[in-house]
Amino acid sequence: MYNISDNPQYTLKLKNPSNSPAAVWILLTRHITDKDDFANNKEFITVFVYQGGSRVYYPYNPAPYKDGIKINSPHYLCKMVESGNQSFTLVVSQYEKVNTIHYTLRVYSQCEFSLNKIVDPYKHEKEKTGEWKGVTAGGCANYPTNKNNPIYQVTLDSTSASNHLLVELRAPREYSVGIEAKPVNIHNPSAQGNQQDLTSGSYRNGYCILSMENISGGVYNIIPSTFLPAKEGHFILKFSSSCPMTVSKLR
Repeated sequence: MYNISDNPQYTLKLKNPSNSPAAVWILLTRHITDKDDFANNKEFITVFVYQGGSRVYYPYNPAPYKDGIKINSPHYLCKMVESGNQSFTLVVSQYEKVNTIHYTLRVYSQCEFSLNKIVDPYKHEKEKTGEWKGVTAGGCANYPTNKNNPIYQVTLDSTSASNHLLVELRAPREYSVGIEAKPVNIHNPSAQGNQQDLTSGSYRNGYCILSMENISGGVYNIIPSTFLPAKEGHFILKFSSSCPMTVSKLR
């Protein structure tokens, strides 16, 4: 499991200005409607708890605040004692996605709280398949051949400075992969998101994401790469944006 972005995720906000410790119980209940399912329960479920309240993509970066153990019981209970105003992300997970499960997620707390399903700002999606092959298997920026990597150009059709763009890269799991974005022609260079490093960070096995928030509309070059050069293979790039966009392959 190296991608949990598609798992159901919820934001739990605790409102406890007094800073006194408050018990918080998170209860996940799987709906069982068949007697045989109850007698021979093969579905293992859990809830991972992360700090922050935003969508989580990598299961262990950041590490879970509460690392749930998957159990084949209709109920999973996580108990916490927390102080102050805090935000958490709750991720519902099952051991293997073999069957669709129906569930109820409940929270009980000694302090006021809100629980909401995370809704992404992305309204537009596009997907491209490509490959690193021969010269285009250029590796990361540590190597002079990095300039030969495939390039995809994204145009965000918006004059706003508060656009959101998410790029997901899926590749062979044995390869460490990363993404870099380079502004080419943008409308608002002073946009908050454009002041940050537009990379996916550390290279990761088989999957990584580049999340750009509050960025200017305009043109960006997206460069997927493996950490080492000469690592040939196919990949899939998924682009999700909050505004209309076009995506084309430059190389």
